[in-house]
Amino acid sequence: MIRSDREFAPAKVNLHLHVLGRRQDGYHLLDSLVVFAGVGDRLSVSATDRLSLSVTGPFAAGLAGEHDNLVLRAARGLAEQAGVRPAASLVLEKNLPVSSGIGGGSADAAAALRLLCRFWGMDRGLADRVALGLGADVPACLAGAPAMMSGIGEVLAAVPEVPDVGIVLANPGVAVATQAVFRAREGAFSGAARFPARGWGDVGGLIGSLLGCRNDLEEPARRLAPGIGEALRAVGQAPGCLLARMSGSGATCFGLFASPAAARAAVGTIGRDGWWVWGGGLMAG
Repeated sequence: MIRSDREFAPAKVNLHLHVLGRRQDGYHLLDSLVVFAGVGDRLSVSATDRLSLSVTGPFAAGLAGEHDNLVLRAARGLAEQAGVRPAASLVLEKNLPVSSGIGGGSADAAAALRLLCRFWGMDRGLADRVALGLGADVPACLAGAPAMMSGIGEVLAAVPEVPDVGIVLANPGVAVATQAVFRAREGAFSGAARFPARGWGDVGGLIGSLLGCRNDLEEPARRLAPGIGEALRAVGQAPGCLLARMSGSGATCFGLFASPAAARAAVGTIGRDGWWVWGGGLMAG
């Protein structure tokens, strides 16, 4: 029996995000190319006779008021599916800003499902059954690979290999609520993006495709949190930035660069007091 284990919860980045419509139940239909950056939270588990969670790391304070967060809900949901009593001592190292549009909570929940499937010796299919009930981003985070995301987030399609692009993430130290951003969205719905079936070949091809897309939530998020505009300008003006955009519902913005090394070199030109900035590459698919 495994006595302890660890799992990485990488940041999710929406390279584009189109809102296609809205269902009668209020959920929005989305179209997004999702990738995962080489930075994230870390979750560890050890044996105990009950379920518990402690949070450490630079952004632990952002979860101080949450007594029933997604990690615990994931653990209980997985145990319920398996018909067992949840027993695990979990420690979450919170390295990503909270409510920041890069799937932190969803990535943590997905990491908990992967980790506890191994720890409790369960079939991975049980995690798939639990994922969507935890949030629209959790299925994509559970898969942890580049994908086209549609539906409300539960429909995932494999994409050709993503070039070895560099990426900078910049959060201006503000949190925006996803529901508030969707409520603030105005205007017509968008159509789905069209990408080449054979892939992009190189970074230039990927950038060319993305320039024909957008994030439909960027404008309403900027109205709610003007700091997003400042972050976008700072990222876009960094040496070597090929494309600057907001991820998810914000407030984290990203910039794409020709290589991970170029992204790391740009970090020092972007940061401001109170900002969180990271640069590097993407997780392998």
